[in-house]
Amino acid sequence: MGVLSNFFSYFSSDLAIDLGTANTLVYVRGKGIVIREPSMVAVDVRTGKIQAVGSEAKNMLGKTPANIVAIRPMKDGVIADFDTTEKMLEFFIKKTKKSGQFLKPKIVIGIPSEITQVERRAVRDAALRAKASEVYLVEQAMASAIGVDLPITEPGGNMIVDIGGGTTDVAVISLSGIVISKSVRTASNEMDESIIQYLKKKYNLLIGEKTAEMIKIQIGSAYPLEQPLEMEIKGRDLAIGIPRTITVSDTEIREALEGVVQVLVETVKNTLEKTPPELSADIVDRGIIISGGGALLKNLDKRLREETSLPIFIADDPLSAVVLGAGKILDNIELLEKIGNAVL
Repeated sequence: MGVLSNFFSYFSSDLAIDLGTANTLVYVRGKGIVIREPSMVAVDVRTGKIQAVGSEAKNMLGKTPANIVAIRPMKDGVIADFDTTEKMLEFFIKKTKKSGQFLKPKIVIGIPSEITQVERRAVRDAALRAKASEVYLVEQAMASAIGVDLPITEPGGNMIVDIGGGTTDVAVISLSGIVISKSVRTASNEMDESIIQYLKKKYNLLIGEKTAEMIKIQIGSAYPLEQPLEMEIKGRDLAIGIPRTITVSDTEIREALEGVVQVLVETVKNTLEKTPPELSADIVDRGIIISGGGALLKNLDKRLREETSLPIFIADDPLSAVVLGAGKILDNIELLEKIGNAVL
């Protein structure tokens, strides 16, 4: 039997996928994470042909001729462009295969908790059309909790806040189930957009998505920093149409991000208010774990600590939490059965 299972495992590689708005991560059973690329596709609009996928497509952002468009097929954690998502998935699945592999893979995909049945079906159909044999959809908060090694099977409250590119998922988990969850379509991409709008309004300066993301990473924060930071920014002056350079401070960018940060804080507070008292007591002891790319925003943990008076911990590898959790589910069929209510 061992020889036969080895034979089959050689010819099929089961996958766990974090199909994110900003990035797609792919975990191959037995190998770990093998793909970590932007969820982006460059398409020639005249021919409909795909020119590039992932990092290569992101490098083209804002620099393409009129006939080539860089598309983000995922928006707010769901599929906005079905055909392009399917092609992107197919590209990533193909990239994981060894030559000679012919069996279709089983795939576990992390999805936001509050998406509609139609949106869920779209994710499943895209994966099936991209050559998957079976597709399991698991709520991102549950996958993230498993990915950061929270004791989800125990009778105690575990709270996770997963801030992705398009959605923020907050959940309280106990006895392998989600007791209460909230998903909002406000997350890291919204932060970038807030920076773009702030600079446009305050300085009449237009910047692109990549520049906004760089500003967020380098000087963005949710709570005052110990050491002030500044950054030189290049953009286009909207009044005279020529390039201009300005210097902005961390205080200004914090002001730009305040609206988004406030939504995240309120979502956490609302979830805590609805949590049963016995589980609330556990969360007071255990604290809250933050994962996802948004967890890397400077001092977000301090801001949440200030607002909730609870211990806040950032996951060791916040960007990989969902895909690592989905990978553990893939490796452990018993776990898949235990968390049945979070698998769709």
